[in-house]
Amino acid sequence: MDNIFFLAFRRMRQPLLLLLLTHALATLGLTLIPGRNEVGEVWYMDFFHAFYFVSFMSTTIGFGEIPHAFTAGQRLWVTFSLYASVVVWFYAIGNLLSLVQDKSFRQALIERKFTRRVRRLQQPFYVICGYGETGGALVRSLTDRHQHVVTIDTDQERIDALELENLQLYVPAFCGDARRPRHLIEAGLKHPLCKGVVALTNVNKANLKVAIASKLLHPNIKVICRADSHDIEANLRSFGTNFIINPFDTFALHLATALQAPGLYVLQEWLTGGARQPLKEPVYPPKAGHWIVCGYGRFGRAVYHRLKDEGIDPVVVEPRPVLTGLPDGVLIEGRGTEAITLEEAGIRKAVGLVAGTDDDANNLSIIMTARELSSDLFVVARQSNLDNERIFDAVGADIIMHPSSIIADKIRVLLGTPLLHEFMGLAMYEDEAWAGSLVKRIACLLGSQPPRVWEL
Repeated sequence: MDNIFFLAFRRMRQPLLLLLLTHALATLGLTLIPGRNEVGEVWYMDFFHAFYFVSFMSTTIGFGEIPHAFTAGQRLWVTFSLYASVVVWFYAIGNLLSLVQDKSFRQALIERKFTRRVRRLQQPFYVICGYGETGGALVRSLTDRHQHVVTIDTDQERIDALELENLQLYVPAFCGDARRPRHLIEAGLKHPLCKGVVALTNVNKANLKVAIASKLLHPNIKVICRADSHDIEANLRSFGTNFIINPFDTFALHLATALQAPGLYVLQEWLTGGARQPLKEPVYPPKAGHWIVCGYGRFGRAVYHRLKDEGIDPVVVEPRPVLTGLPDGVLIEGRGTEAITLEEAGIRKAVGLVAGTDDDANNLSIIMTARELSSDLFVVARQSNLDNERIFDAVGADIIMHPSSIIADKIRVLLGTPLLHEFMGLAMYEDEAWAGSLVKRIACLLGSQPPRVWEL
């Protein structure tokens, strides 16, 4: 509100002063110039009649001369005042139109409207910071369950895209920086019905700052944060962030679960995969044999260590080991997209391949090149861009890891069905026979339809 008034008065100060000065001089002149009444007596217009006449003089054509017919001097003064006031009015209107089109002023109006809408929310809601692929998937999932959300993102194009989404509920959205406490408060951080803040930007330090501000300004609120750095994770844990989700570590744990207990893995996929996804067939990653991990970045490193924990000693293919670090085992320096590199890594005797670089095109090329050399491979693919979903489906990977989907699914469970999260945590302590029995029961009841999970 203060910004709106400040911008308006700053831009309109000079036009308003000129309008005031023009009207004041016109009014004063009419009171000083003598006139004559019907009997020829000299009279002077009082301030009330002068102000009244000047008030409609600037906006009316064809007005009458009141309270008596004007003399030549009065008419000359009125003519001068009329043209002067019209020019000043045009100047003021031009400045007003310029103000309305000013980007800062329009942003202030949008911010005020957003704040007012958030203030009027009467249902519990969550603040989603970041409307990228992860934030978009989460917003759709929550609104499908009739859970209210408020979204803030630094990219106006994403906010515009949100407004075009066909969502079940209206989602207040604002283009702002969630790292600024003022914008967090405007998004409803201190609102009595705000149930939690979810930091999903693609910048670790931004998520860290959102989490710190949320815990300081609203200590009892639930904070869920995305982090793909172990240092940031440790920092977030130090001040009590409720849930920290690392998509790479989470997927590596899922892969380890699939190796140890395929039934438990498919149960987890069925219950947490979302109501729009059909039931997937169970996958059985080979527990023994030669594995190749292409890419030793954050994802490749997490998968590599999980495979090592399962007794598998994979070979790593990495073109820039100086930047990523060296694994404990065998390293082949080169690109997995080249057949000669895969041959050196032992692709012909391999049972499993992880295409885990941060480039979708390279991962697809790795898979296609590897299958030219060895068709009987269990393939794990990393997909960074959701737009490439159809291509990855066509390549026929056994497991596809998409960071945004992993984060969105886990947060959706945490916010929508927290008891399911606890159930899956307890299920980890059950054996494969228990998981297989439950999977069969669910499959008999649902067929190929995905389960709909809710809480009473």
